[in-house]
Amino acid sequence: MSYPPPYPGGYSQQGFGMPQPTLGFNVSDEGRPTVVPFQGFNATADAEALRKAMKGFGTDEAAIIQVLSRRTADQRMDILRAYKANFGKDLIKDLKSELSGNFERAILALMHPRAEYLAMEVREAIKGAGTQEGTLVEILAPGPNDEIAAICDTYYKLYGKSMEDSIASDTSGDFKRLLVALCQGQRDEYGVTDNEVVMNDAHRLYSAGEGKLGTEESAFIQVLATRSFQHLKQLQQEYVKITGRELEDAVASEFSGNIEKGLTAVLTCARSRPEYFAKRLNNAISGAGTHDRALIRCIVSRCEIDLATIKEYYIHMYGRALEEDIKNDTSGDYKRLLVALCGN
Repeated sequence: MSYPPPYPGGYSQQGFGMPQPTLGFNVSDEGRPTVVPFQGFNATADAEALRKAMKGFGTDEAAIIQVLSRRTADQRMDILRAYKANFGKDLIKDLKSELSGNFERAILALMHPRAEYLAMEVREAIKGAGTQEGTLVEILAPGPNDEIAAICDTYYKLYGKSMEDSIASDTSGDFKRLLVALCQGQRDEYGVTDNEVVMNDAHRLYSAGEGKLGTEESAFIQVLATRSFQHLKQLQQEYVKITGRELEDAVASEFSGNIEKGLTAVLTCARSRPEYFAKRLNNAISGAGTHDRALIRCIVSRCEIDLATIKEYYIHMYGRALEEDIKNDTSGDYKRLLVALCGN
């Protein structure tokens, strides 16, 4: 096995674990949500407020936003049960009958437990003609093991077949192998990083890619699908030290298409999940038209985890507040709901 020479300046263990300065600003990656448990929560009172908003002539959309954008998923599930107990009706069915368009889609996204919602989004991504590969990557690449297991279990309960089999039958090649590996939820999450293993992995990936003719795809898939995110973050730093190139650049030169996007997403998530989702949100609302399903999914799925942190990344990466771009690209009650979920 031939290793590349140390990058000019020499090999050093210094700097392991230090954040990469690529974005040029300091921000904590510790997840900070925009939606937190509502103090003084009363599920029955909220159920009554929603019933009043939908009863009679017309619908009070502002009241629906006021309640549902300020409650956590667990609190919204309590509201569902209270609504049925007090009125003998299904809240989701009532919301469907009163709302429409993207506003309806965003409200309904809030009315499912997180794992159920993401399992439904996986199903949406692979059913019918064509596959929404970006959605599959977005759901699987950042996910901790317990979340991936919960999504897989929920998918089976909803559709009677394994999510892994469904994805495998709708994708192919190295991209399929990466997604199947991520579906296992076997990423090391113990949080202990061995610098020697990091160094060996950096050399291994060089030898599997830039250091040979052709590419050993399995080495990249195995390392990126199973190593801890902290390990992968340090691996990216180590790769620069020994080669003088970013590992993402190496992936771009060795791979193409969906497998390149999938591997790059894992590397970005290892460096910073908020950075990854800031990019996803910008992609959803920039260019020709708005990718509303992706926009809704990113905001709904991250508002209780790290959307406040994502917003900081967004403004530093694109020079505009996320809410500003949402307001420019959406309208009406749909716009007001998304902005409310962003914390304003």
